[in-house]
Amino acid sequence: MLVDKIGEFGLIERFRKAIKTDASVVKASGDDCAVLKPVKDKYQLFTCDMIVEGVDFTLKDNPCLVGRKALAVSISDIAACGGTPSHAVVSFGIPKNTSVSYIDRVAKGLFSLAREFKVNIVGGDISVAPKVVIDTSLLGVVEKDCLVLRNGAKAGDIIFVTGQLGGSITGKHLKFTPRIKEARYLVKHLKINAMIDISDGLLADLGHILQESRAGAVIYEAMLPVSRQAKGLNDALYSGEDFELLFTLSPLEAKKLLKKELLRFYKPIGKIVEKRSGLKLIGRDNRERNVRPKGYQHF
Repeated sequence: MLVDKIGEFGLIERFRKAIKTDASVVKASGDDCAVLKPVKDKYQLFTCDMIVEGVDFTLKDNPCLVGRKALAVSISDIAACGGTPSHAVVSFGIPKNTSVSYIDRVAKGLFSLAREFKVNIVGGDISVAPKVVIDTSLLGVVEKDCLVLRNGAKAGDIIFVTGQLGGSITGKHLKFTPRIKEARYLVKHLKINAMIDISDGLLADLGHILQESRAGAVIYEAMLPVSRQAKGLNDALYSGEDFELLFTLSPLEAKKLLKKELLRFYKPIGKIVEKRSGLKLIGRDNRERNVRPKGYQHF
């Protein structure tokens, strides 16, 4: 059966039956707005992401993983600020000739990840579109003393990443686990100066931290945790959709982290320097070269 046979409201009702919410939701889908209970003594986080057929996934990909990714990319943004996700609205653009079973499987993946991270799906929208498009808007919360932004990196900071870099196109971009657990450990136990998730490539996203913090950086090739699926150094430096955390902290805080023997989770790759030094890569041959903070761009 195709979606144009069941109709917009038939699809919406199909989704609503599968959605469960917690006590923080006064009114979920079914009205003009969702109604949520206010959050006390915390900052509210708000992010949105869109994934598009032919850009972020293909129709040959497992639909459950496509739905999972649609929410995971936004949860990763919440992790980058040190918070926890809470409520989402999800909108679909769907061609008329799309099967209901395909959308059911996309929704299954999305709802499964929502349950895993305790995200309430409280509404959304459905429209006809020439390609499958999924847009997720996600709320989160973070304690005021745990909030981390991109603009706090300081000269002397040590740069860390979680996980491995490169080769995401082979499947990780659909299967990655948002680093909420890792981020929450960091902000609860250490003073993190700046943090971002790696969505557009290591150097591109490090460039965002450097721009916002008015700083430079030195990265060491020998210290980069390059994935076995990566096609080489450039893949690890420039390819997007790793969705690992990239963060900086003072040498003193870095020592605390390293003493906890967590190197399999958090790996040092370089240091923050003065802005005038720019962005440099030290090769395995100890030669220094300037590199550009470039990565994936839609345009």
